[in-house]
Amino acid sequence: MANAIYDDEEFFKSYAQLPRSQNGLAAAPEWQDLKRMVGDVQDQTVIDLGCGYGWFCRWACEAGASSVAGIDISEKMIARAREMETNGTTTYAVSDVTDFKLDSGTYDLVYSSLTMHYLCEIDTLFGNVFRGLKPGGRFVFSLEHPIWTAVDGWFITKKDELPIWPLNSYADEGKKNKNWLGSNVTKYHRKLDTYIVSLLKVGFVLRDLVEWTPSKDDLLEHPEWSLEVHRPAFLLIAVQKPE
Repeated sequence: MANAIYDDEEFFKSYAQLPRSQNGLAAAPEWQDLKRMVGDVQDQTVIDLGCGYGWFCRWACEAGASSVAGIDISEKMIARAREMETNGTTTYAVSDVTDFKLDSGTYDLVYSSLTMHYLCEIDTLFGNVFRGLKPGGRFVFSLEHPIWTAVDGWFITKKDELPIWPLNSYADEGKKNKNWLGSNVTKYHRKLDTYIVSLLKVGFVLRDLVEWTPSKDDLLEHPEWSLEVHRPAFLLIAVQKPE
């Protein structure tokens, strides 16, 4: 089962203060790469696993998708997504993504943003996504980079020295308890190759992979991202079901 901490009242209030909660996709540094990986959704059937506030669902509707659905384990997230719905065409449901059964051969695109690192088990989910996609359909998702999920802290800053990223125990996969937004949050660390091998085993073809760090242009616009060049914050993966 995925982590339902987002239904905790205090945690949800803290999450609501984050830039990406208030400003959506425009405040997500990795969005431009994800958007490129998603590609054209005109007249396509789309589902977002772990949809949160529904930002991507609304984008997909505006981009011309014929059918859009969003699911999330958090009742508070789904309630917020419904409140923010502007066109009334997205179907939202409260469900654990690991239990949700995608109808076979239904979707052109399965999308997921920053959800996979909350899941205890991914092999069954990847198989479910594979079956739910039409031939040629694509699965595009992001997660916290394994270099991030492997460690227990943030940058270590010493006086008059560059901050250090304290990477250790990278091969030690499994449950990790992290302090985030003032709460103890359960996440699951996996090596990068664990994700790729699991996807390939169920039959996916790898189409794109990005270990996100800011570009020079990004840093001109967002100098506050300068520390992000020292380690990738996000891992973005695009795979496809063969025709």
